Amino acid sequence: MTMIRFVLGDQLSRNLSSLSDLAEGDIVLMAEVDDEATYVRHHQRKIAFLFAAMRHFAAELEADGVHVDYLRLDGKRKAASFGEALGDAIARHKASRVVVTEPGEWRVLEMMKGWEAAFGVPVEIRPDDRFLCSHEAFEAFAGDRSSLLMEAFYRGMRERTGYLMGANGKPEGGRWNFDAENRKPLPKRIIVPRRPHFEPDETTQGVLALVARRFGNHFGSLADFDYPVTRSEAKRYLAWFADKALPDFGAYEDAMRQGEPLLFHSHLSALINCGLLDPRECCEAAEAAYRAGTVPLNAAEGFIRQIIGWREFVRGVYWREMPGYGARNALEAARPLPDFFWTADTDMNCLKQSIGETAANAYAHHIQRLMVIGNFCLLAGLDPVEVQEWYLVVYHDAYEWVEMPNVVGMILYADDGVFATKPYAASGNYINKMSNYCGHCRYDVKQRIGEDACPFNYLYWDFIARHRERFEDNPRMSRTVYTLGHMDEAKVEAMRGDAARFLDALQPYRGD
Repeated sequence: MTMIRFVLGDQLSRNLSSLSDLAEGDIVLMAEVDDEATYVRHHQRKIAFLFAAMRHFAAELEADGVHVDYLRLDGKRKAASFGEALGDAIARHKASRVVVTEPGEWRVLEMMKGWEAAFGVPVEIRPDDRFLCSHEAFEAFAGDRSSLLMEAFYRGMRERTGYLMGANGKPEGGRWNFDAENRKPLPKRIIVPRRPHFEPDETTQGVLALVARRFGNHFGSLADFDYPVTRSEAKRYLAWFADKALPDFGAYEDAMRQGEPLLFHSHLSALINCGLLDPRECCEAAEAAYRAGTVPLNAAEGFIRQIIGWREFVRGVYWREMPGYGARNALEAARPLPDFFWTADTDMNCLKQSIGETAANAYAHHIQRLMVIGNFCLLAGLDPVEVQEWYLVVYHDAYEWVEMPNVVGMILYADDGVFATKPYAASGNYINKMSNYCGHCRYDVKQRIGEDACPFNYLYWDFIARHRERFEDNPRMSRTVYTLGHMDEAKVEAMRGDAARFLDALQPYRGD
């Protein structure tokens, strides 16, 4: 009786539920499949990272005596899809049973549900217990609430996990959330710590060559690839972060500096999302540093909140709202994605920097994603489906379960407030406060009208004017709507005219 345990590319964990009772004679199936690399045209660096991590994980299993059936995209045996890979493996090994761990994406789960009928063998789909909140626990939290608040969810997760909780059952420092202390602009004197370098070994170099050949026309660059691709490298990166960057992460987590894409951010999200790091060990490392007195509470709390708060929360929202969540468009946005999202060829320096760094690194930190790129998408009324695809393509930590709620709910307010209490819209003043981008820009962030005015300024007020009726009763937007109503009408018309001219001049993306 041969059992196949099918492990996907974002399930590179020895504590995976489908491997929990791995026995002698079982076969672990892993496959690089063309469909998963091309259903959207993923960033070259993202494909290379995952294929390299998969090959190293397979090699580590084999070194421990596990029988691994690994299909390489450039190998003699290959498959175009997960289903083809599994069907061929069942026939080849005469397997009588398949065990898998639940995938992160709805479309893949729908595939899995059809495998038992398609291949004529039992297929057991186990929960992904690497997450700290099960679907059932999230549903119990959500209940019949008309809107979901991450802060309420986060407090429950703190109590459940015990992270940063005092002996009296109260949160450390007497507060659940220190976000108010984590919004400081970056002083010029602050020196950004130097990151460790992870030299590509022979396996990774082979993957880089493969991706250059097969996917060289995809977005982004493979130049200077040095990201961790093994469990040991990932653990070393986590230790470095806790020691060198986490102490200043909290205070400056919202800051941006030209030429410094990483600052004090962990850069661990791709490692967590593919399984090389466990979210629990990341939280434990941050808490241990706080307990040891080397990291301030606001930094440890802010980092832990990103994992057990936001990460777990958006995953819960995704599964609760699917299918159909990605089609929501409450603000009726329909403008095509501009061409500069793929080229970074724009005079708006904040966007030029954020998109350019995304192309180079398959990464941008959360404020660049939300308050620069995402803010523009919101104010310009870009099509939510096109925006979702862009975010899924360009970031190496992007999977639909995490990308879709962030774009649909947080960035675009396209779900009409399932969990965001207001749209995250801002003028150029916010970007100027939190970065040095504006000092290098051809536009004047202090001007609202005219050819030299920062486009974010007139786009912001045009957005408020377009959606005035929708937001005038929103407690967090009513003051802004009130301000608009008391502006000089001629000034408002001038800003709206500038917005119309700017948006009409945008060149839509036409493809290759």
